[in-house]
Amino acid sequence: MQQAAQGISYTLAEIAAQLGGDVLGDSDIRISRVSTLAAAGEGEIAFLANRKYRSQLQTTRASAVLLTPADAAGFSGACIVTANPYAYYARVASLLNPPPGGEVGVHPSALVSSPLPDDVSVGPLVCIGRQVEIGAGVVIHAGCVIGDGARIGAGSLLYPNVTVYHGCVLGERVIVHAGAVIGADGFGFAPEGKSWVKIPQIGVVRIGNDVEIGANTTIDRGALEDTVIGDGCKIDNQVQVAHNCRIGPNSVLAGCVGVAGSVTMGEHCVVGGAGMVTGHISLAAGTTISAGSLVMKNINEPGARYTGVFPLDTHDDWVHNAAHIRRLGKLADRVAELEKKLKDIQIKD
Repeated sequence: MQQAAQGISYTLAEIAAQLGGDVLGDSDIRISRVSTLAAAGEGEIAFLANRKYRSQLQTTRASAVLLTPADAAGFSGACIVTANPYAYYARVASLLNPPPGGEVGVHPSALVSSPLPDDVSVGPLVCIGRQVEIGAGVVIHAGCVIGDGARIGAGSLLYPNVTVYHGCVLGERVIVHAGAVIGADGFGFAPEGKSWVKIPQIGVVRIGNDVEIGANTTIDRGALEDTVIGDGCKIDNQVQVAHNCRIGPNSVLAGCVGVAGSVTMGEHCVVGGAGMVTGHISLAAGTTISAGSLVMKNINEPGARYTGVFPLDTHDDWVHNAAHIRRLGKLADRVAELEKKLKDIQIKD
């Protein structure tokens, strides 16, 4: 169950007016929380996104349910009809649970060297450098550091201890979770004998609108060109995106993904948890990389799914081959036995 912020509730009619969908049944029912079909009670709205839970529609105590047109046809209770109940649930949950804001104004302990809009919130011990541009309604929680010349778009939210290095750009409605670092130097060193010469990283990081970046994630600034994160990208906790990468719009990087330098991803790519992408390669739009996979070559086929550590292969081929790998030991024993029998036959001949 997800608790709504204190005092926030909406009628089904009000929810539909904001989010769309068709209300069936009593549109004046008031909703203050979201929950599952099994756990929901009065004042709560549930959803059906997986057919295996369809039987719970008959026993749910939810005040209303989010349903597809097909499921709504056999349901007698109040509901909102939508093509995608799971996405609709996410929007209802956001409506009832807005992100925590700060108190409007600048905390006395903050060090601010740039002009700010009147409606921003700047928490304790925040440091904002010179020539920084902050959009309307931005919330910056305690301990954040914003370097000189950085820009943060309207409606963005930075949780505690986020660091945005000099010159980096965040779009509108960007959410950055605690401990993330945007714009640290990329890992650039030129070999000189047995030593290494540091290469100045003179690009920046440019993050589009509606991006979310998880806790303790690092996105490195470019060496020459900028590192670019497209609109709508969702990046999980403890992800590393190296210098000069270009991540296409609406792509998703799950926890502990590592993306080496100068990687280009098309739009709507998905990399599963702990997936690794080596440098200077490209992934076509819609590529899906399964969790724990290692990508060491270009993927040029749009919409393909790849799986495996070594070698990387199409998902279907990898699953087929993996089934045989488990039988390799027995197969080797059988081959050895056949070779022995063949040798015995040859000796007799």
